[in-house]
Amino acid sequence: MVEKEKIKLCAKNIVKAINIKNKGENVLIRGGVYSQDLLEEIALEVYRNDGIPIITSTSDYYNETVFQDSSISSEILEITPLHYLKLIENIDAYIVIEPDEDPGVRSRASREKLNAKIKYFAPIKDVLYGMKEEYAPGKKWCYAGWPSKKAANYYGIEYDLLEKFIVGGISVPQEKMNEITENLGSYFDDAKKVYVTDDLGTDFWVNIQDRAKIQDNGLLSDDRIALGLLGGNLPAGEIFFPPHEKIGEGTLFCPLTRDRLSNKIIKNIYLKFKNGQLLIDEVTADENLSDLVNTFKQSEKMDVEKNLPEIRTYNVAELGIGCNPEITKAVGYILTDEKINGSVHVAFGSNKMMGGTSVSQVHWDFVTAPQANITVEYKDGTKKQVMDNGKLVN
Repeated sequence: MVEKEKIKLCAKNIVKAINIKNKGENVLIRGGVYSQDLLEEIALEVYRNDGIPIITSTSDYYNETVFQDSSISSEILEITPLHYLKLIENIDAYIVIEPDEDPGVRSRASREKLNAKIKYFAPIKDVLYGMKEEYAPGKKWCYAGWPSKKAANYYGIEYDLLEKFIVGGISVPQEKMNEITENLGSYFDDAKKVYVTDDLGTDFWVNIQDRAKIQDNGLLSDDRIALGLLGGNLPAGEIFFPPHEKIGEGTLFCPLTRDRLSNKIIKNIYLKFKNGQLLIDEVTADENLSDLVNTFKQSEKMDVEKNLPEIRTYNVAELGIGCNPEITKAVGYILTDEKINGSVHVAFGSNKMMGGTSVSQVHWDFVTAPQANITVEYKDGTKKQVMDNGKLVN
């Protein structure tokens, strides 16, 4: 498994990603028992930065039993624990390490219990991401992946490759990641529209004019905090934008993803959108399409029940371009897939946490193959191809 020195390096980079500024900041650290060594190193690093950590962890056995034990009802699972909600209200930062050692735990759960978890987390998300005005702007946060042999088996790859993508991806030297993201981001200065195609069926455009350009180098900078951008995922390595949510259209082909709730693998997905809105009834996939549709529909239901001023479950929420040099292949794990060099991803749903205007229970990224062609239309009307078959055009 992961060497101790690599664990310590990853812990340092994870704590950098929440930017502890004041003595005594309260930091909640959550993960699976399988990653306990990392959780404790993160807590120690929080202490070294004058923060105050608390760790919570659960095992796959516990999670599997919750989902499979018929004497544990969905009705009780959808209740948000008030004592936990109060804890969330009183923290300054929230670190989550991928909680499941075996991603298959959720794929074996009933849809009813998975839907209950959406209701469970809804009030927590309101606080974490400032989705209600009284909680704005939200808490600082970081969600990081972590490798396991069970996860590698689930994704059908060698463990060493998964460790390279996650641990290697988190460990890219900061100065190198800064250089990569700054270079990539420079191609999008003064951009208006971004057009993306590939040979597999992707052909769409979105509008990013005057929207924030976020260079995801793994650090939560003071500038990002000032914009209300309080969190990110690790491994880092992308630039992304909250595009105009009601503009843009076309088709995106995503070779591989997993359902946001059940973790079931979904392959060869075609997603059409128009006027910035996903046409959910026209989405196709080779397998587990019903899981994808059900997750969106349940999220839509929750958005309606919360009496939001406008339902944004299906609106475009993010345009991202991956650039982590350690990540070279899609495996169905979104935290690494969206950082692949030469890939593009579009998310639907919520984007207020990245400077957009949409609030939703869902934020789901769909990643193209790493052979994207990108053309940028600038504010002055000129156009320039900036990526050809997954490689930047010099």
